[in-house]
Amino acid sequence: MLVLGLDTATASTTAAVVEVTADRVVGRAERSAVDPRGHAELLAPQVAAVLAEAGAGPADLRAVVAGTGPGPFTGLRVGLATAAAIGQALGIPTYGVCSLDAIGAHADEHWNGRMLVATDARRGELYWAVYTGGAVRVTEPAVSSPEVVAGEVVRLGVSVAMGEGAHRYADRLRVGVRDEGRYPSAYALVDVAADRVRRAAPGEPLVPRYLRRPDAAAPRPPKPVLPR
Repeated sequence: MLVLGLDTATASTTAAVVEVTADRVVGRAERSAVDPRGHAELLAPQVAAVLAEAGAGPADLRAVVAGTGPGPFTGLRVGLATAAAIGQALGIPTYGVCSLDAIGAHADEHWNGRMLVATDARRGELYWAVYTGGAVRVTEPAVSSPEVVAGEVVRLGVSVAMGEGAHRYADRLRVGVRDEGRYPSAYALVDVAADRVRRAAPGEPLVPRYLRRPDAAAPRPPKPVLPR
């Protein structure tokens, strides 16, 4: 069955058409582009492009998998709103996957160490979680300063890091950084959700992992300037 995967939780916008069979997950087409302010403009053309490359139409899709973050408010909601709209329009289930898990999927099942996955949360902070071999997440996603994450790296015995945030703050994290897996892969999102797709699990509400309040806030009422 064909599944659409997409993610806008980081500076990268990505979409993929993935075939999920009884024993395999095969990427049919994938597009990615890095532009921290371009999610709304990039995602729809990417979806159209991967469907065309896969030789498929919307009616051929059987599920949608979307990255739920953590990520900044504005970018993250683009992907989740798009995934929800496609699922509703086609009457197919939607499944959410933590976007960090799509990077953590690079942790080989035979590897016995611990790996930090960190993306850029802006404001000088990181979204992060720690994984063991087989892409098993052993901490809840969090948002912290690089100094706090560096302390957790030592405490949890992390030996390597991945993700754009790890690259940006490598000198402060004091751990080796792998070059691959800077951003979530739409293919990897579907791979993580493949068991749910195979058993036709009920669709899920796509709940965003913001982890903090959005940068924008409703304006406060003006203060009175005249004496009472």
